[in-house]
Order: sequence, then C-alpha cells, then structure tokens
Amino acid sequence: MFESIILGLVQGVTEWLPVSSSGLSTIISLNFFEKTLYDSVTMSLFLHLGTFFSALIYFRKDVVEILKTLSNWEESSEEYKKIFSFLVVVTVLTGIFGGFLLKLSFGIENIFSDTSKTITIIIGVFLILTGLLQFRRSVAEERGVESINLVDGFFVGIIQGIATLPGFSRSGLTVAGLLLRRFKSTECLRLSFLMSLPVVFGGNIILYFFEPSASGFFKPEMVVGALVSFLVGILSIHLLIRLSKKINFGWFALGFGVLTILAVLV
Repeated sequence: MFESIILGLVQGVTEWLPVSSSGLSTIISLNFFEKTLYDSVTMSLFLHLGTFFSALIYFRKDVVEILKTLSNWEESSEEYKKIFSFLVVVTVLTGIFGGFLLKLSFGIENIFSDTSKTITIIIGVFLILTGLLQFRRSVAEERGVESINLVDGFFVGIIQGIATLPGFSRSGLTVAGLLLRRFKSTECLRLSFLMSLPVVFGGNIILYFFEPSASGFFKPEMVVGALVSFLVGILSIHLLIRLSKKINFGWFALGFGVLTILAVLV
C-alpha cells in the first residue's frame, strides 16, 4: 500500500511536467519496491486514470461545453467550435502517427531510445530560445485559444503522436509544441490537459479490452494509487495554472526548457 501511495504522488505531480511520468514511476517501482517490469508498467498505466480524472474534473466546464458543441454545433460558441475541431484533429493524428511509430519501434527499441533523448534535448533548447525571445515580445503577440486553427492541430497532433514512444513526456512535448506556436502559457496548459483526455481514455479502453490480464488492474492497492494520483493531480494542475498566470511567459518557457533537458541528463 505504501508503494501505491508513493507512486500515486509521483504520477500526480510529474504527469503535468516535461518529464516522463511513466518512466519515472516504473524506475521507482523496479528499484525501490523490487517489482517485475510487467507489474511496474501495468501500475504506471493504471495511475494515468487518476490524473485523467484530475483533468476531467478540473476542466469540467470546458468538457461540458465541448460535449454541447458535439450535440448542438449551430448554437455553440466559435471558441468551442475551434477547440472541438482542434481536439478531433489532434486525437486522430495521435492515433495514426503514434500507432505507426509504436509498430516501427518494435525490434529497434535502442535506436528509438537514443533518438528520443536527442529530440528531447533539441526541444528543450528550442524552448529556452523561445523564452529568451519572448522577453522582447509584447503581450499582444501571445496567442489566445480564439486564434487556434487546423495547422495548430496538425502540428501538435504529430508531436503528441511522437510522445507515444517510450521515454517521451506527453505533457512536456505538447506544452512545448504549443509554446513554440506562441500560445499564452495558460492556454498551453489548458489545451494540453484537454488533449490528454481522449488519448488517455481511449488508450485505457483499448488496453482493458485487448490485454488479457487487464482485469487484474482493479486491485485495492492499484485503486489507492490511482486515487492518490487523482487528488495530487488536481492540486498540481491548480498550482501550475496559477503559476502560469503570475509569471512572464518567457520565464515559463525557460523553466520548461531547462526541466526538459534535465529530464534527459539526470
């Protein structure tokens, strides 16, 4: 039970940061609790349900409006029409591109592992440069969600597809992509959180129905871990959103860039 609480804490905090929450929780489970690789990965996947519900509850108003858009397109606001179209493009591209990369990675895991580190460092450097450039931009140049378009959807959808490979942070990569598209830091977080919902939900459904041992997910200790990740996840989202509102966009990009590089080097 102690293990579940610790891993839930790790998942709840790191899911929203530019580090691989799955990789970190798996390493902790293997090295400190002497679990098998299969049990470690299974636990890590289940913990994502906790942070899934964190984002779902925290952004429940957005989720409700998006669902209303699906059922009543004509009377929906332009903002939520754009968000809905963006999420559809991102989710479809993530499924297609991510699935292709996962199949391609079978048998050449070491190559993809090395490549992921290189790409992650490059993204971190770009984020740092973006942060430095932002100090010379006016607030008016930062994009809001009302300006989101299909090009953004294609760009971030491919990035989220890359994040399906082991060693990549989904939240880190998607926030990085949105920052590079010059969205406001608060909007980057909001969109990244919303993007996670259909992907995590769909991924767990596929895993449950196609993985023979998935019924073993619902053990008491695993439920406790998911509950902890849910509670800590809500608190982490709240603190991160507040931080993004109070500090300059440039500092936010710099911080994410440094964390992205450290996640590879440490």
